[in-house]
Amino acid sequence: MFTPRKSEISDLERSHFEHSGLNPLFSFAECDSEGMTPRPPTSEAWQQAWLPLFPLASDDLLGLYRMERGAALEHRYIEANPKALNNLLIVDIDHRDADLRALQTRPVPHLIVENPANGHAHAVWGLSAPIARTEYAQRKPLAYAAAAVEGLRRAVDGDKGYSGLITKNPLHASWDSMEVTSLNSLYTLDEIAAGLGDFMPPAGWRRTRARRRNPVGLGRNCSLFESARTWAYREVRNHWGDPAGLGRAIETHAAVLNAEFPVPLESNEVRTLSRSITRWITTRSRLWRNGPEVYAKTFIEIQTARSHRQDSAREAFQEVIASHHG
Repeated sequence: MFTPRKSEISDLERSHFEHSGLNPLFSFAECDSEGMTPRPPTSEAWQQAWLPLFPLASDDLLGLYRMERGAALEHRYIEANPKALNNLLIVDIDHRDADLRALQTRPVPHLIVENPANGHAHAVWGLSAPIARTEYAQRKPLAYAAAAVEGLRRAVDGDKGYSGLITKNPLHASWDSMEVTSLNSLYTLDEIAAGLGDFMPPAGWRRTRARRRNPVGLGRNCSLFESARTWAYREVRNHWGDPAGLGRAIETHAAVLNAEFPVPLESNEVRTLSRSITRWITTRSRLWRNGPEVYAKTFIEIQTARSHRQDSAREAFQEVIASHHG
């Protein structure tokens, strides 16, 4: 395990710890005093927590290929989660003291998988209830999970661009891996949020300009849900009585939005997400149930109200200008 000595901790790293209220000289011996017993993860424990049935895998990240679970575990890098679910939250820590940062995060990760050559690591937190990434009805838990990942990233100053798709295989001999707390005792999102405290991002954090332009990880699913559904509510007027046509339109638009992401989602995931939006609109939305006449009336009312607000704002602005020149 790569453990930096006091002299090896840079001023920048020390500043991070001081800002976070963490101890830069924390040692692994202290883990026992806190009830943690770091040890190499067993194959049985990892395979119970790791859910993909036909994961992507690679030894060098230059080419990723789908294969059976057993074959994938022979490779250095593996897909972290199944296609439609997330039960593992992973942060990429590109610092040579990655293990120390991860160990001092609360709650502690279940796994730390470290590159012994430079000390960089993936920290892994397991969820007791997997989060659906492609179900429109589950978009609030998805947004909560995305916020939790961002909080974990902030706590350790993790890589902002890490997508979470591929992780270091904790069973591979290339890495130094340790199970910090039992994989048989997984966290809820509420437990993670409570442990993170002020590291959890504030409400509306995903609406910042940088996050809108460059969503990563679960943020891509959240962004795609919001953008595609907003567009779909307007597109409905072109597809009354034609749910299949609406579905094709939503899927096409979602694919265009996805292509703009720095690291796009897989096409199958976009397709499933799009179908979830279509299913929600055509089976559970009053918009579809009320039909074109109510839609047209509502649209006119919205446009009228918007026009009135613009007129009021224009009049207020003109009054300010007049009083300034008076």
